[in-house]
Amino acid sequence: MLNSTLAVILVLGLLIFFHELGHFLIARLFKIGVSIFSLGFGPKLLSFQKGKTQYRLSAIPLGGYVKLVGESKDQAIEPPFAAEESFALRPAYQKMLVVVAGPLFNLLLAWFIFWGLFFAQGKVYLLPQIGEVVPNTPAQAAGLQAGDLILEVNGQKIETWSELVEAVQESDTAQLTLKVQRNQQILTLQAKTKAKTLKNIFGETVVKPQLGIIAADNFFTQKLSFFAAAQEGLVHTGRIIKLTWLGIVKLIERILPLETIGGPLTIAKLVSDQAKQGWVNLLNLTALLSINLGLLNLLPIPILDGGHILFYSLEMIMRRPLSERIQQISLKIGLALLLLLMGIAIYNDLMRIFK
Repeated sequence: MLNSTLAVILVLGLLIFFHELGHFLIARLFKIGVSIFSLGFGPKLLSFQKGKTQYRLSAIPLGGYVKLVGESKDQAIEPPFAAEESFALRPAYQKMLVVVAGPLFNLLLAWFIFWGLFFAQGKVYLLPQIGEVVPNTPAQAAGLQAGDLILEVNGQKIETWSELVEAVQESDTAQLTLKVQRNQQILTLQAKTKAKTLKNIFGETVVKPQLGIIAADNFFTQKLSFFAAAQEGLVHTGRIIKLTWLGIVKLIERILPLETIGGPLTIAKLVSDQAKQGWVNLLNLTALLSINLGLLNLLPIPILDGGHILFYSLEMIMRRPLSERIQQISLKIGLALLLLLMGIAIYNDLMRIFK
């Protein structure tokens, strides 16, 4: 069982390292000078020099940075760097790629983690087997029984419980033809779904057709080859990215309340809790946090990577950089907004502790 404090340090360090590694590698790909690569902010704890770059471990482990040579046109280029290594003198598309690489490397890290987990453990499915039939529902009226294994819905082959749920809820007709295995018999039953009001994961009220069945706790594991695990990891990463982005949109629309925002204390508690459950849970959480970090950094808020991407996009469209005055005002607004969000997150953290 991993020590909780060590787990928090390792997870945060891995997320920060991959993010800054993205900036660093693309900068070096374009031969842009990098004077400092730091994990953490504030006072320097450890450092070493390799080539022209100083690599640091700093005291405050809540972020990191890559210091590029010539980040602004007015910045002096000091030896051993040359003028052609200046970031500010590069075309807008190169600057944009350097910036976007950080968030993309966080998404890449999530894919690597899911890839490894699928390869090591295989893919686990919940069988489409009925554990309980709810009384006075279409399932009971159709003659479905506990233990029945659903094989087909309206001619569509069913292999997992999630496929069964999707087939029922996405059906064009309320009348379903079910092929069912009961003991050694194959039966064909007719069932008529009933609309039911439910809450989705965002707390929204939705109306979905239901049969009135509860799954049995029967699982099976499909072993995956190295490349099949890579493909499954990519699909799973895409699914989580879509769900996370939808959550961010719901938060902006105020469908999700601000109270759901968590800060560093919430993250530390989540990591600590999952570390106690073992490496698999911890790695899954690390992948989810990496996706969250990547997507949040892509938001078009000045001071975040997404804000800089917006600036460079406008520079490419207008064929000239935004004026320094506009950039400075935007960065101040972005900083104020970021501090406000951090304040809300920390307040929520403290309220959770006190409650």
